[in-house]
Amino acid sequence: MKRSTLIFPALAIAVAVGCVSSSSSATSASVEARKTTTTLKKKKVVTTTIAPKGSTVTNTALAVLATITVQNERPKGYSRSLFKHWIDADGDSCDTREEVLIAESTSRAQVDAYGCKVIEGDWLSPYDNVAHTNPSGLDIDHMIPLKEAWDSGAWAWSTAKRQSFANDLTDARSLIAVTAGQNRSKSDRDPSNWLPPQTQYRCTYLAEWVAIKAHWKLSMDQSEFGRIKNVLTASCGSTTIAPWGTAGSAKGATEGGSAVTTPASPPVTVSPSDSPPATTSGSNSGIRQVSPVRCAKADFGKSGEYRGTPYICSDRKQDGTLYKPNYYFWRPA
Repeated sequence: MKRSTLIFPALAIAVAVGCVSSSSSATSASVEARKTTTTLKKKKVVTTTIAPKGSTVTNTALAVLATITVQNERPKGYSRSLFKHWIDADGDSCDTREEVLIAESTSRAQVDAYGCKVIEGDWLSPYDNVAHTNPSGLDIDHMIPLKEAWDSGAWAWSTAKRQSFANDLTDARSLIAVTAGQNRSKSDRDPSNWLPPQTQYRCTYLAEWVAIKAHWKLSMDQSEFGRIKNVLTASCGSTTIAPWGTAGSAKGATEGGSAVTTPASPPVTVSPSDSPPATTSGSNSGIRQVSPVRCAKADFGKSGEYRGTPYICSDRKQDGTLYKPNYYFWRPA
């Protein structure tokens, strides 16, 4: 080979070009094998396989973040109409918005028998920790905003794939019911420009952002990637991402989720409601497992546990101020 290089430089160049072409083909093959390779500022290339649905493997959010391609966005050509929503994918008369509202209500949602319209329920917006009973105060947020998805790679998708993304009920991380004002404050901004005001939710928020981008093979720009990496490194190094689909779906979503975070604070605002209080579940440890939502008057003063932290059913916030009359919530003891 050395002799050929000395005598036939042109041939050597051709061989080098051929090697580059072969390398490109290998890279394409690795992408099809559900592996994503990222090179950033000439650092060592990192390749990580993302666990498929049904796998019991979990990765840290930082490990999954390292698999995402970093490149400039393509902001031209976006229109919300390119992502058709809300649709009734299964033909049960409930469109995507109503499906999410039904799934995320901590009590049994009241649904109009004619046309599947959710009338009342109990929701806790994780962005601001505000409780709602009237669905009109909620937006269904695309965790990855539609424009952000477009700029990050959805511009190259088919119409059918964009519709699937905009109505994704296969994993509870994709769509989330939040206070309408918070959704509009977020708009189409990525984490470099917006994070939820509820600081205890930020690790989960970033982990879910990373999970969705990895699942849909969407890229990140440098500022987005850098901010997420910095926050995860500083505050959420042990936060994990479960395989896609294990965080529940809009049909029967359960508590749990993609990330391990600290417990949320009790709700700070409640809308009037006559709907029944949320129920709690048992645990193999014998300690009652609860959620930071409404509890029954009959449970007043009783204790439970939420993600390892003692909780109590109380009519008062931790600062001693009352919730609204006849309202009781599980809060940290």
